[in-house]
Amino acid sequence: SSSSSSSSYYPKEVIDPHHHFLDTANQPFQTFMNKFATNVTYLPEDYTRDVIEPLAKVGVKMIGTVHVEAMPDNGVQEVAWVEQMMVTMEGSSSGNINYVKGYVASANLTDDTIEQQLQQLVGTTSKLRGIRWILDCVGKFENGTTATHVATTRHDGIDLLKSPRFEQGLALLEKYNLSFDLQCAPIQLVETAAALFGKYPSLQVCIDHLGKPRTILGNDLLDDGSVNPNVTVDEAELKVWREGMTAMAKLPNVHVKLSMLGYTCPGWMRTKERQEVLKSLVRETIELFGANRCMVAWNWHVNGAVSDADNMSQVGPDAVELLDKFLWFFEGYSDEDKDRLFAGTAKEFYRIG
Repeated sequence: SSSSSSSSYYPKEVIDPHHHFLDTANQPFQTFMNKFATNVTYLPEDYTRDVIEPLAKVGVKMIGTVHVEAMPDNGVQEVAWVEQMMVTMEGSSSGNINYVKGYVASANLTDDTIEQQLQQLVGTTSKLRGIRWILDCVGKFENGTTATHVATTRHDGIDLLKSPRFEQGLALLEKYNLSFDLQCAPIQLVETAAALFGKYPSLQVCIDHLGKPRTILGNDLLDDGSVNPNVTVDEAELKVWREGMTAMAKLPNVHVKLSMLGYTCPGWMRTKERQEVLKSLVRETIELFGANRCMVAWNWHVNGAVSDADNMSQVGPDAVELLDKFLWFFEGYSDEDKDRLFAGTAKEFYRIG
């Protein structure tokens, strides 16, 4: 790689507050996912092999993870499935531990039955920590060519953040001691989220994936397959992102996941210039929110490229390379801040341990 960590600091402990398990062909509650992630399987032993063991080899212990919903047809069934797999894996040999310490489950906050769903989820596992319903919507889904996420084809073209029913559902989360993982486009932070979440100061909120500024250096590759040489950032995109994140940072209950960096800059591992752009953006985010409200996440599922870029690039870092890049991003930070970024913030936010 074109830059490695310049410090000898490796965190002794890390938490991964965002990853997914999938078995789309075989699980009856994954019919929606199976439409576009057909026959994709990614299970606890895969994560152990790809993330936990490589980190352990460099002396970094994964002390816990948070399994985040992956657009199941039924949120209760997904959590029960993961919990059952983890218990089975733990029982299968002495070396295996149930590393999933928290769940962020799926629930459509606009559903009539939302309160019953939350009660069912709480009753399914004592590790339920939060809810996510993917909200990235800037119009109808156009096959990934805009910021609108395929998840929103479940209510295509409707921005649920603007729905009064969404707010009614959101208002229930505190009653059940649940946080909300907010995944949306930067323009939605500006237009809606800052005002909406400002009304619920004791609801714990975590913005997913850096607030999702999109392809700020353009696509990874040009149409002819060569690497896009562009090094000029999309200032219009960043202006909206900055406005949204600045407004959200003023709310003390809002946190951020530093993750899925390849959505912001697909193929960033290819060039030093791309890495420098991301470094400055990650540091800007930490300056806005403070290390005590930011957390590193691996977003791990399928492989490094998918985890990193959400199918916008065929390249991405492996688990240790990502750790090394974050250490480079965090150059000059105190060990205390780095400990917060790699474990402390996530531990506190998701009540782990």
